[in-house]
Amino acid sequence: MLEGIDRSDPTALHDQVAAQIRRAIADGEAKPGQRLPPARDLASVMGVNTNTVLRALRALREEGLLEFRRGLGVRVSGSPQRGAVIARTRELVGFARQQGYPPEELISIIQSMQ
Repeated sequence: MLEGIDRSDPTALHDQVAAQIRRAIADGEAKPGQRLPPARDLASVMGVNTNTVLRALRALREEGLLEFRRGLGVRVSGSPQRGAVIARTRELVGFARQQGYPPEELISIIQSMQ
């Protein structure tokens, strides 16, 4: 499901970790209701600090893809479809940023397509 982090990539480590977990959800490798391994184990597999993984997990919880339950660990709560939409949205936002579009203009473009 997860692989090592590319330290030559300028993307922040926690964002790379979140992207890999997001991709696993989008690809259906991590299914809704499935429990993720402990952060310590994920950190070991990915070659990063546990705090880096925890930061990524919190970001994914804010996106609605994960839920934290005391005593039950971290579980996938979002669907592969939601994960795919979020992953593509991140790509779009990154592309728009590279092209010099401010967030407000990107939102306007998206709203005009409805």
